[in-house]
Amino acid sequence: MSFEIPDREEIDLSLVLHALSDPQRRGIVAELALSEEPRPCGSFAPEITKSTRTHHFRVLREAGLVEQWKEGTSKMSRLRRDDIDARFPGLLDSVLAAPVVI
Repeated sequence: MSFEIPDREEIDLSLVLHALSDPQRRGIVAELALSEEPRPCGSFAPEITKSTRTHHFRVLREAGLVEQWKEGTSKMSRLRRDDIDARFPGLLDSVLAAPVVI
């Protein structure tokens, strides 16, 4: 089961910037950017509640920054780096170069 995400051409800059305005979400994006493999959502930000983490992933997914799918009992996530870089060249590099303060 895959969760709906916008097509590359439909990724909206204002939604991306809103999603990246939160330090927790920037931290998730930074961790995904470092990972070669998809990661289960439960492996991120253990200090926040599951419902808050779910909210952050929904915002990231709806903005088009991540794609998610079910694998067994886990919800897997992957950064849509190629799509974001094609749509907004240099944006992720700039965001990821800035320190994340939580």
